[in-house]
Amino acid sequence: MKLWNLDFLPLAEPEVGANPVQIEVGDFDEAIEVVEDVAAENVCLNHHCKKGKVCEVDESNTPMCVCQDPSTCPVAEGEFEHVCGTDNKTYDTSCHFFATKCTLEGTKKGHKLHLDYIGSCKYIEPCMDSELNEFPLRMRDWLKNVLVTLYERDEDNNLLTEKQKLRVKKIYENEKRLQAGDHSLDLLAHDFEKNYNMYIFPVHWQFGQLDQHPVDGYLTHTELSPLRAPLIPMEHCTTRFFEECDADSDKYISLEEWASCFGIKDREC
Repeated sequence: MKLWNLDFLPLAEPEVGANPVQIEVGDFDEAIEVVEDVAAENVCLNHHCKKGKVCEVDESNTPMCVCQDPSTCPVAEGEFEHVCGTDNKTYDTSCHFFATKCTLEGTKKGHKLHLDYIGSCKYIEPCMDSELNEFPLRMRDWLKNVLVTLYERDEDNNLLTEKQKLRVKKIYENEKRLQAGDHSLDLLAHDFEKNYNMYIFPVHWQFGQLDQHPVDGYLTHTELSPLRAPLIPMEHCTTRFFEECDADSDKYISLEEWASCFGIKDREC
């Protein structure tokens, strides 16, 4: 199944860099009403809580993060807001999912629960070996075209840093660059072999976009989620591909493992 469509690239920079497929599930902070002293500062306004938690103040007006009651989440405006958890349960919105996960913190069920993909839960076809081998061919080409598109749009949007622009400019101006389009797998494989250097930076760039919390050279399930969650409903090999990227099965994908998944040689890391 083919997904690599550039039509949904954002014009504004998302929460984690300029990741073109990153979902923004949002932070759901609640404003705390000051009753005793209307002039008192609302300390929760600048107190950040992770997804699934909201800020409340204790008796000394000290802000603290507590789990949000799922019933307080905004009602879904449509099925497009549904998300599927790894428990194969459809949640009305990402707010409902993260609030539920928060209430399960410290439990075995909560530890295993993650946002699996965007949309209602559905049957995902098994990924065959032959299909798995095709996945990086399309994704490498797609990442390259994503960067080129960001470069073309990046006049005042700050989608790329100046250093990144210089790297992408070399790809953009290369006359040998394979233009975006519906290409055969044979052509994609041939182009990767022939123009290998064009694909190194896009692969590394995507890793850097995801490696944010913290920036440590490893991708966790949570860091990888903004990329994989929108892809799974349309690319059924997504889950297996990223699972097998974790070659040592330690639940972390290192830069070396990531590069290897896309056929980038160790010396390029």
